[in-house]
Amino acid sequence: MSLWIKICGLTTDEGVAAAIGGGADAIGFVFAPSQRKVTAQQANELVRHVSGGITRVAVMQHPSQQQVDEVLSVFRPDALQTDAEDLAVLRLPAWLRLIPVLRAGRTLPQPLPGRILFEGPVSGAGQVADWSAAAELARRAELILAGGLNADNVGDAVHTVGPFGVDVSSGVEREAGVKDALQIRNFIAAARAAAASRERAPRLNTVGDY
Repeated sequence: MSLWIKICGLTTDEGVAAAIGGGADAIGFVFAPSQRKVTAQQANELVRHVSGGITRVAVMQHPSQQQVDEVLSVFRPDALQTDAEDLAVLRLPAWLRLIPVLRAGRTLPQPLPGRILFEGPVSGAGQVADWSAAAELARRAELILAGGLNADNVGDAVHTVGPFGVDVSSGVEREAGVKDALQIRNFIAAARAAAASRERAPRLNTVGDY
């Protein structure tokens, strides 16, 4: 299965174009307090030329129902990403794909959702997540790894965790909140190369091995 790659915290046409041109599967727009925060109207304008093959993700954190309703009405994302506990109290349409965020050190929801995003305590801070905990969760669900990733370490992350996907924001910026097209391309290339290498690696058959 091909590695799923999301470029998050996009704020400009150039960033969106670089993500799509580089081969990202998803693009994320932040509606939570952040240097990368956009309005629903701005996000809708940024995706005006985006084809249906790219997943458009609304990234929120502890939003009110009113905030969610406005984003869904104006921006019309394909998916909503927010902390897992938020999803239990929000009224959401059946067509909306959900990406529950789990954070290191917090109690896991039961049952564990089929697809999750795992990161550190604070979103968008460039803090590397606990890869050991992530690897354990990746054996139980389709795990999207976020937190502190960049072109230099994403290869190690893919080999260590074996995630379904990876998510990057600050790791592809030339300054806070401003994406860099070259860093985006390098990140995607490094992630894809690591995933391909991992797929080619021989699997040990422990049955009958000594």
